[in-house]
Amino acid sequence: MATSPLRVGLFGIGLDAYWPQFVGLKERLEGYVARVAGRLARPGVEVVNLGLIDQPERAYAAGHEFRRADVDLIFLHVTTYALSSTVLPVVRRAKVPVIILNLQPAPAIDYAAFNRLGDRTRMTGEWLAHCGACPVPEIANVFQRAGVRFHQVTGQLDDDPPCWREIEGWLEAARVVAGLEGNRLGLMGHYYGGMLDIASDTTLQCATFGTHLEILEVDELTALRRAAGADAVAARLAEFHDVFDVQADCPADALAEAARTSVALDQLVAQRRLGSLAYYYSGTGVPENEATLASIILGTSLLTGRGIPVAGEYEVKNAQAMKILDLLGVGGSFTEYYAMDYRDDVVLMGHDGPGHIRMAEGKPKVRPLQVYHGKVGRGVSIEMSVRHGPVTLLSVIEHGPGQLALLCAEAESVPGPILEIGNTNSRYRFACGAREFVTRWNAAGPAHHCAVGVGHVADRLEKIGSLLGLKVLRVG
Repeated sequence: MATSPLRVGLFGIGLDAYWPQFVGLKERLEGYVARVAGRLARPGVEVVNLGLIDQPERAYAAGHEFRRADVDLIFLHVTTYALSSTVLPVVRRAKVPVIILNLQPAPAIDYAAFNRLGDRTRMTGEWLAHCGACPVPEIANVFQRAGVRFHQVTGQLDDDPPCWREIEGWLEAARVVAGLEGNRLGLMGHYYGGMLDIASDTTLQCATFGTHLEILEVDELTALRRAAGADAVAARLAEFHDVFDVQADCPADALAEAARTSVALDQLVAQRRLGSLAYYYSGTGVPENEATLASIILGTSLLTGRGIPVAGEYEVKNAQAMKILDLLGVGGSFTEYYAMDYRDDVVLMGHDGPGHIRMAEGKPKVRPLQVYHGKVGRGVSIEMSVRHGPVTLLSVIEHGPGQLALLCAEAESVPGPILEIGNTNSRYRFACGAREFVTRWNAAGPAHHCAVGVGHVADRLEKIGSLLGLKVLRVG
């Protein structure tokens, strides 16, 4: 999939009445805005910098410019006092979230030097170059009353790492939101019968995230699999042995079947320009389709590791959660909890089917299974644990009529015995304890699946929720 750059709007504000009164003030404030623009610019980010907006007519024109530029997010750098009537027209027409940057140019005014200036006009000009905090309450008041979604970053223009980490977080969150909007999620097959919790309002998914849903036929994958060439299959078999720890008891024919399906999956993803996939199909009564689905696990694991997350059991909501974590660069593996270890105070979590191989602790194993529990077929499967260290769980949940929410929790993936049953399998420790975590997580009413990523990124998820207008429920 082609990825468009993230477009962020930037403007500073001032009051045109000041310029003839205070020599050099306008140029100084414009320099502040230029410094912010330089800090925001990076590969994959296009900064639409409209400079200093200082009167209502220019504000209306700026609103049109941002709208034409199709910006995803606006940074408003409050450089000095400015009228709220100069600000509202800019953001009202653009209709995207706004981050108010209340960034002071120095840790404090140099009071002694300031008071030695002697000329009170110069002193007032110097004061105005430091009084960016002054109009923020006015702007916040007007945004609140106008229904403009806004967030604040308060700190210093320079030498303030926590402040700039916060700004980086907003950029990253906006990049994820833009990635979701440009994503094409393939839906292949149907729900696993009887799992009422995973049934989704797919229109709500599109309306909330902007995701395009591409409906796929299993027969299409089977046809591509049938046409897969011998050289491509052989190359994929070699890749399996390079990427996975293929166990000696894996049948050669099962590996070959998996390689053929993996080649077909790559073609399907390329042809349909997919960025994620949710699937489930038994193929009962159609042996060729049954063979396709029984041999899908290794190929879907490779896709997930390449940034095209695949959710089994047609779990649309979880495909979205996995994509969010993947866009954050922390993985996104399909999981659920299935047992608790009260002696060690950990929750055992995992799932059959694909795993995110770049998140594995060591090389993922390929094991043969004589039966896929609760599913048709047999073949080879992935066994792995999520890399030891900090992790974040994420579930996209339906939270009231016509509303989605993000449910998340931070934990630690810890070493210890796992069940060697050819599934993903990990042990997670929560600060609140296993018993309390499970109780709190269940209270939010999620589906029984969720996604797991490496690292603690709940703060990023909260920003993503804010940009999307979604409630974020944090368990911990």
